[in-house]
Amino acid sequence: MHVVAATLTIALFLLRAAWAAAAPWKLQRRWVCVVPHAIDTILLAAGAWMTWQIGAAGVRGWLPAKLLALVVYIGLGMLALRSSSPRSTRFAAATGAVLAFAYIVSVAVTKSPLGFFAARG
Repeated sequence: MHVVAATLTIALFLLRAAWAAAAPWKLQRRWVCVVPHAIDTILLAAGAWMTWQIGAAGVRGWLPAKLLALVVYIGLGMLALRSSSPRSTRFAAATGAVLAFAYIVSVAVTKSPLGFFAARG
């Protein structure tokens, strides 16, 4: 469930970022305002459940790294979708949000706070 929700959240973010650039009126649709929040709630609940299942001792620093990157992803995502921001700022924020999301996935896969920067061996 966590992986499906993560996939849906990034797909919807990319769609909304494209609409913000090309067709901002589409962002006013009711489902566009509701569905991403519902998916993110499911994602956070699944993450909380995983954390409870693993236990605090089992996360060895990678969970706090994911949570911090999640805050960065949310902040950049909000900036990217804000119509009052300049287009160049929205593009840079959207790019940063996608990179933050990629980092979150890499931390989840490697179980290391270094994510894709972790040594392979």
